[in-house]
Amino acid sequence: MISKFLSKLKSILFKSAVAPETPLKKEKKAAKSAKTKPKTKPKTKPKTKAVNSKKNIEILTTLPGVGAKSAKALYEAGFKTTKSVIAADEKDLLAVSGVGINLVKKLKKLK
Repeated sequence: MISKFLSKLKSILFKSAVAPETPLKKEKKAAKSAKTKPKTKPKTKPKTKAVNSKKNIEILTTLPGVGAKSAKALYEAGFKTTKSVIAADEKDLLAVSGVGINLVKKLKKLK
């Protein structure tokens, strides 16, 4: 703010051709825009991944006692298939939120 005031004061007092500050700002903006990466369109892979995750969650609901919420929780915890859920240790299953001891007992009967 003070530098702006001083530059204006110099231009008024000395009536010299002091370059205004706007070209400096434009140069800074141009330098910043050159540093930024151009925007690109996202790839379509996340859509297929979302479709696969929905299918896997639906498959997990085929297990006895596993509903939509617990299937989603199991999937997010890393249990992608029914075999991985059945083969998992009881402690690992109980660590998943939404999975209780009764569900673990039902799943262990499947072994």
